[in-house]
Amino acid sequence: MTMNIAERHELILKKLENDGFVTVSDLSIEFDVSSVTIRKDLKLLEELNLLFRSNGKAIRKNPYTSEKTVNEKEKIHQGEKNKIAIKAAELIQPFDSIILASGTTIIEMAHQIKPIKGITVLTASLNAALIVSELNGVDVIQLGGVLRQSSSSVIGPLGEKMLSEFTCSKLFLGVDGIDLDFGLTTTSSMEASINKVMIKSAQKIIILADSSKFGRKGFGRICGLEDVDQIITDSGIEDAYKEKLIKLGIDVLVVDIEHKNLKL
Repeated sequence: MTMNIAERHELILKKLENDGFVTVSDLSIEFDVSSVTIRKDLKLLEELNLLFRSNGKAIRKNPYTSEKTVNEKEKIHQGEKNKIAIKAAELIQPFDSIILASGTTIIEMAHQIKPIKGITVLTASLNAALIVSELNGVDVIQLGGVLRQSSSSVIGPLGEKMLSEFTCSKLFLGVDGIDLDFGLTTTSSMEASINKVMIKSAQKIIILADSSKFGRKGFGRICGLEDVDQIITDSGIEDAYKEKLIKLGIDVLVVDIEHKNLKL
């Protein structure tokens, strides 16, 4: 029996709820209709605010992130950030030289770092530098540059030049968005620029991102997912995203969080 448009829309939304995203090509094959028909379906559902279209696929939430200050961000997904930060800090080994980028999850990670023999910390975050500087036996290098007030971190060519003089064992990087096609993003193009240099200066790239960051995009692209070694996130991540990341060769560490009535 031929499926009518209402039945097709119901199944699209159900699949979206289960998988976190749907693609035009997959839906076209599954429903045995043209890609043009599926695109029209998704357009109608988007007009009803039931989904958002993005590059040949649809997702449940608005994919575009907006600029928020550190004070605003630190109140969002606090439990997730705390658990992610604890797990990230456990990855630091004696004599590591690490880069802490910027953002509220990175600041939370700074709180979780223990005095470990011989470690050196380079950071763009003023708050993280102050926190880690209180640890005995830890060398801290604060990157220079222009102060970005919204994140209390530095950006610009001075910090990038400093980074180019170092080789570090690990980079811990917070992001505003992770898109399977577009990669890692942040809301600032200049922050994206210094993050790119951080990636070049580190042997292992570790991303700290709560599950709300998946399927979202910021203004500035940092890198593609092929540059990422490991992602630490929470149990709210959609299975479909997790499976795709693992297929790309990324090690995904998931911390268990009870998700109830979370607001994006």
